[in-house]
Amino acid sequence: MLYGLQAAEDVKVSNIARSLNEKVRLIKTENRLCRNLARADLTDRINRFLVWEGAGAVQADTVLALDLGDLRKEYARKMEHLATVRDGSTGELAQGYWLCEVIAAHPYGDRIVPLYGELYSCAAEGFQSENAEMWRAIERVSRATGGRGIWAIDRGGDRRKILIPLLDRRLRFVVRQDGDRHILLPGGRKCPVREAARWCATDTERVVEVERDGRRTRLVLRLGAMEVRLPERTYTPLWLVVIRGFGVEPILLLTNLAPGSGRDDATFVADVYLTRWKCEEAYRFVKQAYRLEDVRVRSYVALRNVFALVLAVLYFVSVVIGAKAKLNLIFKRLCEKAKRFYEIATFYQYAVADGIHPGWAPWRPPAAVRLPRRPRAAPAAPRRWPTRPRLRQTAILTSRGETPEDPTLTSAGAPVILGTRCRAAIS
Repeated sequence: MLYGLQAAEDVKVSNIARSLNEKVRLIKTENRLCRNLARADLTDRINRFLVWEGAGAVQADTVLALDLGDLRKEYARKMEHLATVRDGSTGELAQGYWLCEVIAAHPYGDRIVPLYGELYSCAAEGFQSENAEMWRAIERVSRATGGRGIWAIDRGGDRRKILIPLLDRRLRFVVRQDGDRHILLPGGRKCPVREAARWCATDTERVVEVERDGRRTRLVLRLGAMEVRLPERTYTPLWLVVIRGFGVEPILLLTNLAPGSGRDDATFVADVYLTRWKCEEAYRFVKQAYRLEDVRVRSYVALRNVFALVLAVLYFVSVVIGAKAKLNLIFKRLCEKAKRFYEIATFYQYAVADGIHPGWAPWRPPAAVRLPRRPRAAPAAPRRWPTRPRLRQTAILTSRGETPEDPTLTSAGAPVILGTRCRAAIS
């Protein structure tokens, strides 16, 4: 299944079956894949493998980007446990499923490591809440990494049911604020985050290049930070980082990263959050390169398995191939097969996936080992039953006793009947 996903670069079972090129009818391969996908839920097993394999790449300053995405199935009617989701690109409400993903990346590197991924539905049995899904991902990754890394969460992470447990477990985080949550200023005044940002001086400037949706933009940012606290945890110091320059409204980040020596804390916090955009490119890569939103299995278990397997393929592309991508000759050949002769972009998974696709397509996976069969015995000759003699020639004799002109009649001893005309069989 993993080979078929990468070879076909598609999640449709029919295309995966074609890429396997088995010596059976195509419909038989499709039926087998669909049956196995819906047999048992493999999401937990695959996530357990990914997080333990990728935990070694997580260091103290590695960003752990937690994102809640969506899988939109607007025209689906028979898929199991369809629920209402909010499209992150358009903001529209549609039918589909929710995605919870965790990807690790360093602020000053180009390597990404998928650690966790799960597809879930609000209408499924056993679903508790969105907070429970987020905390399941945080706990599993934190347990494997030993608490290393910095959690970067978008606006959905500013809820108290996420922030308070993060503080209690002493996990470092950078969470973007929506602006309506209340915090305490240094003087003890309680006010919304949006209002507190007005009191923060942004005296640090930095020029950055941001690449989003294939476009590079050069921006001049002004940054600042101030110490604040939560009303529920007045004894724990936090810092509000304000970034101006991305748009009309400033970006507000709440973090518990303590000021360190030898670095600009506001700039480092901004780099941590901008690294999350790099991880968003990985989410976009999964949807576009493997056509995730075109999945057409109807079983809820099969849907969860397909997404988990796609994440395993992303791990292979990013870690197994990408680990030596810049030093190994195979990477150069893969990029040439993908016909990418320009400079390799920072997010090189597109080039790797496109290069693997034509390179793997002609190859056929080895067949299962089978014991040799006994040679079949040659078919026995059909039994021939004796037949009655056929009439070969007719001799017409007269009463005069004339001899036939054909010599074969005389040599065969044809009987002569005198006085009458008759037919004799020559044997």
